[in-house]
Amino acid sequence: MWPFLARAALPLRYVRRARPATMRGLFPVPQIPQIRRDAPRALSQDVLALRGAAEEKVKTMVSGLNYLDGPVADRAAKPLLGRAITILGAGIGGLTAALALARRGAQVTVLEQAEALREVGAGIQVSPNAMRVLWALGLGEAIGACAPAAASVTLRDYAGGREVAHLDLAGMAELGGYRLVHRADLVAELAQAAQAAGVRLRLGVTVSAVQAGAAGVRLDFADGGYATAPLVIGADGVRGLARSAISGRAPEPAFTGQVAWRALVPLPTPVEPRVQVMMGKGQHLVCYPLRDRRVMNLVAVQERADWAPEGWHHEDDPDNLRAAFADFGGPVPDLLARVKQVNLWGLFRHEVPDQWARGRLVLLGDAVHPTLPFLAQGACMAMEDAWVLAECLSAREDISAALTAYQSARLARCRRIVAAANSNAWAYHLRMPGFRQAAHLALRLGDSLAPGAALRRFDWLYRHDVTVGSA
Repeated sequence: MWPFLARAALPLRYVRRARPATMRGLFPVPQIPQIRRDAPRALSQDVLALRGAAEEKVKTMVSGLNYLDGPVADRAAKPLLGRAITILGAGIGGLTAALALARRGAQVTVLEQAEALREVGAGIQVSPNAMRVLWALGLGEAIGACAPAAASVTLRDYAGGREVAHLDLAGMAELGGYRLVHRADLVAELAQAAQAAGVRLRLGVTVSAVQAGAAGVRLDFADGGYATAPLVIGADGVRGLARSAISGRAPEPAFTGQVAWRALVPLPTPVEPRVQVMMGKGQHLVCYPLRDRRVMNLVAVQERADWAPEGWHHEDDPDNLRAAFADFGGPVPDLLARVKQVNLWGLFRHEVPDQWARGRLVLLGDAVHPTLPFLAQGACMAMEDAWVLAECLSAREDISAALTAYQSARLARCRRIVAAANSNAWAYHLRMPGFRQAAHLALRLGDSLAPGAALRRFDWLYRHDVTVGSA
């Protein structure tokens, strides 16, 4: 067997009685020509022709991997050449991992239960720590073309919109940028780049069960089919099957006593690319523009005892949002008057588990460390995870050692981010009048006496670069 064929493994090893509909065409089996055994001495023309055909077959299997001119790819440039990896979930974390792994030579298949990558979700803030990952993957310019660069973050009092503090983000450009991105635009760019790199994106595939093992991961499909994958990455979210396959019955998440509304608001004219935080008593509202700066992303958080389900797909009546923030002034009344559709979800705290992998199954993103939105790092952490996991798998032949190294590299940082997000809400929700006024005065004085000091508190977050020595 030629060396370049040694790791051209199939994405899944089938266990079949009859080939179910889910599996047909999902993972094609390449037909490699066999060398004739009846002419061992006449190797010249026939064997060379067969070898060339086999090489073309292998290239087709992992197409888009920027092959070098020679018949064997440069192993240093493609350390995962031919390694089969299956990813559950075509969200931001799953697609970032798919692209990072494919660029290193892996044969990647992404399974997504949705029938199409629809334009769902709203805005996310992509800070420099995540933008560095996108630049390293060659997507920095594409994201810059569809997402405005945030100029600043302004904290305001809820009543009249008076400025309390101002964080200038101009310096973020030299760190990679701070972009205000529509989630659908980021998913679209990642999906296009991943497919161009040879990733097989399979939509409408519902996985009904996941069983992790030392030699592989069994995936059961909703139509009765099943298969075994040599390595599976669970990027299917906090309620995904991968998380429960590793942790079993995880501790119940704790309701924070807070709910959040999210809406997209059309604007008559473009606005400045600024993040504004309106701080009220037991509630706050964040808004910033997306795309051509004529769409405002709005997230409003309120403390309340009434429970709401987790997940942002639940629709609510816009009048409920308007009633909850009726005493907010400044630009808020006009924004809320324009809201036509809104989603509501409950905010829950989840513990970051001690175990991120079991056998050949590993987690990333919300599947392992869901976080509250008060530091705008959910998607950013998932992109960091994806890069680090790809680096760890590239640097080690032993998969178990690679997954252990990945968790070691990520656990402390992710726990720190989640803890910081957990503690951030109270600063926006001060209720006691005297304490509230004193805190706002301290913020104003600090902003005027030491400009930039408040932002430097987050150097540990924004200046972190996983693209340098993360393995």
